[in-house]
Amino acid sequence: MARRTEWPGDSSDSSRAGKELSPQDPAERARAICLRLLTGTPRTRKQLADALRKREIPEEVAEEILSRFEDVGLIDDAAFAGAWVESRHHGRGLARRALARELRTKGVDAALIHDAVERLDSEREEETARALVARRLPATRGLDRDRRIRRLAGMLARKGYGEGMALRVVRRALEEEGEDMEDIPGGF
Repeated sequence: MARRTEWPGDSSDSSRAGKELSPQDPAERARAICLRLLTGTPRTRKQLADALRKREIPEEVAEEILSRFEDVGLIDDAAFAGAWVESRHHGRGLARRALARELRTKGVDAALIHDAVERLDSEREEETARALVARRLPATRGLDRDRRIRRLAGMLARKGYGEGMALRVVRRALEEEGEDMEDIPGGF
């Protein structure tokens, strides 16, 4: 099969189809920036808007391009939030609270965040917390009980788990290992 050679200025050259575009054309630059950023990984509308602002794309041009990308489905904050929650919960063991915080920093709307994190039910969240503690428990052997509790509960807290769940999961894991938990005050 013969290959057709394309020459600069050829009307079939897809990068300049129809008319010659200046590399300074803000709409074309905005499209190129967004497409390049979306190639590697999904992004939120806010992330793309920030990138365009940083590259000094006029606000009205950026808004037009971002709206068009949303219309054709290249930007979908709801899908981004859902995928983010699934990935970060499964991969890093993050709880709903930490996931919501991360999504807020990425500019996702509060209602979309709520919908995405609510897909994780508390039972699944607790299972993940138990798995995290079970994985970390051997590294705490040899430490006194209170230090083990602080380390394990602190690890869960950094991942966004609430104090009540963290302490309940840690206590159960330590009891299953044979640790005496009877003299712990406050219902822990």
